[in-house]
Amino acid sequence: MNDEVIFELLRSMDIVTNNLIIEWNRMFQEELSISHVLVLGRLNVNGKNRPSDLAKALGLTPSTITYLSRKLIKNKLVKTSADTSDQRIKYLEITDDGVVLLTKAIEDGKKLHKKLFEQLTEDEFHHLLTIYQKLAGLIVGSIPI
Repeated sequence: MNDEVIFELLRSMDIVTNNLIIEWNRMFQEELSISHVLVLGRLNVNGKNRPSDLAKALGLTPSTITYLSRKLIKNKLVKTSADTSDQRIKYLEITDDGVVLLTKAIEDGKKLHKKLFEQLTEDEFHHLLTIYQKLAGLIVGSIPI
């Protein structure tokens, strides 16, 4: 594959992704970033987590998780708890308000993506889906690229 063509593909992907994030931030009027929503999503799926485990799972630094969690705790979207056997170990856990906000964020994201994908023909959409499923399989399946 030609490097120039790969660069153009990457550039186009970045433009789409970046503009989707910008538009989502405009739609989602909660003064939280996509990173806050990623933390909420991880906690919602996996239950309570230690901040260090969240950092590893999301590819963020521990200090970033500390920064993000402070705002989530302040807004009562996440709560902290101590380990029952070792009080030094702290966990973060999503609250009911956090679940409500996460649901809204997901719904806003779905609306935004639907609006974008409606611009594609049925055939274009299915081609894109097939390509992304293949790429996701390569990444998730840990197949060396």
